[in-house]
Amino acid sequence: MGCCFSVGLNESSRLDGKVTSASIPPSPRSPRTQAEILQSGNLKPFSYNVLKMATRNFRPDSVLGEGGFGSVFKGWIDEQSLTAAKPGTGTVIAVKRLNQEGLQGHQEWLAEINYLGLLDHPNLVNLIGYCLEDDHRMLVYEFMPRGSLENHLFRRSTYFQPLSWNLRLKVALGAAKGLAYLHSPEAKVIYRDFKSSNILIDSNYNAKLSDFGLAKDGPVDGKSHVSTRVMGTYGYAAPEYMATGHLTARSDIYSYGVVLLEILTGRRCIDKNRPTGEQVLVEFAKPYLTNKRRILYIMDPRLNGQYSPNVAMRAAMLAMKCLLKEPKQRPSANELVKTLEELQELQIAADSTRREQERVD
Repeated sequence: MGCCFSVGLNESSRLDGKVTSASIPPSPRSPRTQAEILQSGNLKPFSYNVLKMATRNFRPDSVLGEGGFGSVFKGWIDEQSLTAAKPGTGTVIAVKRLNQEGLQGHQEWLAEINYLGLLDHPNLVNLIGYCLEDDHRMLVYEFMPRGSLENHLFRRSTYFQPLSWNLRLKVALGAAKGLAYLHSPEAKVIYRDFKSSNILIDSNYNAKLSDFGLAKDGPVDGKSHVSTRVMGTYGYAAPEYMATGHLTARSDIYSYGVVLLEILTGRRCIDKNRPTGEQVLVEFAKPYLTNKRRILYIMDPRLNGQYSPNVAMRAAMLAMKCLLKEPKQRPSANELVKTLEELQELQIAADSTRREQERVD
C-alpha cells in the first residue's frame, strides 16, 4: 500500500509531533460524536483477532511501510464473511496499526475515519473498516499494489521501476483530481499533508490520496482561512502556513507544486545527501523553471527522450505557479486538472507525430 502516514525522516518529518484538539473532528459545520463517526458510511468494524490472523500475527515480512502513526501490514480477508483468509486467497487489504506509543494517536485515527468514512471519489483511497478494541486502533484499506509515488520516484529496486513520463502525467492528474474533489463545495476539506508518500498507485497506475489524519474542514461563515496549529511535513508545507498557522486550500496547492517538482526532476523535496545549494528542491529548481532550455537541465535523466520539451516546460510553469509566494495567485485544484489534461493531450499528439516521423525515416 505504500506509506499512508508521515515518513519518519529528519529531512521530511511532521512539523509537530503533538496532536491537539485543533486536529480533532467533529467539524464546526457538523459536530459529530465518536459513535456517530464510527457508524458513518459503510465502514466495517473488525475485531483485533480477525486482523491479527489476516496479517499472520502482524509478521515483519507483511509490513508494507512504517511511519509516525505506526506500521501498515498486508493481509487477506474473506469479502463476504469479513473473516481472515489464507494468504493468496480472498481480498487483499492493508492494515494500518496505531503504535500505542506513537505521537499522532487516537485523534488522527478518528480524523481519518471521519473523512474517509464520508468522502467517496475514485482518486481517494478506499477505507474498508476499522478496529477499536481495548487499546488497539487500526484502519483497514483497499490494498494498493503499486505502492506510493515516493517509492517509484526515489527507491532504487527491481520492484519499484522508475515511472515513465506518460505515467507521471497520469499520476499527477489523478492526484490533482483527488485534491479538486476535496476542495469542492461538496467536500470543502483541506488535506494538509499532500506529499509523494501519501499518493498511492493501483494496478492501473491510478493515483489515490491517502492518510487523512491531518485533514481539516475548510473555512466557513465567509472566513478566508482556518487557524490551526502548524502540522504537516517539512519541505511540502506552504511557507505562509508555517509562519502564521493560517490554513487555506491554496496551502495544499503549494504542496502539490512541490510534488510536481519531484515528479519532473526525480529529486526529493529535501535531500541532505546532495551538495549544498541543491538540498532544498524548491530553492534549487526555481531559477531553472522560467526557461525552456534551462528546465531540461533539471529534468529526471531517466526520462530522456520520453517527453515533449514544450510539455515539460508547461508542467514546470504550472509547478512554479503553485509555488508562488502569494497564495491567491496560485491556481485552484480545478485549474490544475484542466492544465494537466491539456498537457496529456499535447504529449499524446507529440508521441503520435514522433511515431509518424520514425515510420517515414
